Amino acid sequence: MTEILLIRHGETAWNAVRKLQGHLDIPLNAEGRRQAKALAAELQQEKLAAIISSDLQRAIQTAGEIARLQGLPTRIDADLRERCFGDFEGKLYSELPEIYPEAYAHWRLRDPDFHFPPKADGSENVGESIREFQQRTINCVVHYAEQYAGQKIAIVAHGGVLECAYRASMNLPLNAERTITIFNASINRFTYQDGRLSLLSWGDIEHLGDAMLDEVN
Repeated sequence: MTEILLIRHGETAWNAVRKLQGHLDIPLNAEGRRQAKALAAELQQEKLAAIISSDLQRAIQTAGEIARLQGLPTRIDADLRERCFGDFEGKLYSELPEIYPEAYAHWRLRDPDFHFPPKADGSENVGESIREFQQRTINCVVHYAEQYAGQKIAIVAHGGVLECAYRASMNLPLNAERTITIFNASINRFTYQDGRLSLLSWGDIEHLGDAMLDEVN
């Protein structure tokens, strides 16, 4: 059995104003850096075999604090990135119904095969469906769970990645309404054994003290 600590990155300035980040590479703000240090201190006594992070700097910065106290390197994997939201990226949640009313409605309905409008500037951020995102992220989590079988690992990623893992562990359909809260710098514990991801505990933020932001919903 592999134990997986699945961790969301600390707060960013865009989290604080409810702006969609996706693949855009936004660093931690001052509060996020405080959260990352508190998180690392909380995990200092846990024996980790590996620390794996998304390649976006908000995750790398969070993982780096854990790695520093653990005396381990951080492994970087782009497959742990947040979902690509196409042209929704960089916009406030409150703006989206007016800018993209039809696309926004499909997103809220959790259509498993809905793709976001591509970036207007022609960049590579073309958007992912929930189905594509779930497959990418769960395959990545399982890969590391099998590579470090029988050990404990920390994976630092994003709210959407945590939600995918939760749904996989609870065998929830992709279009089911989200009923959980996903906190910045939270510790979420899973196990992986015999091809199955199981949830042990969710949303531990006692190490942070204050109520955390949850902009994913």
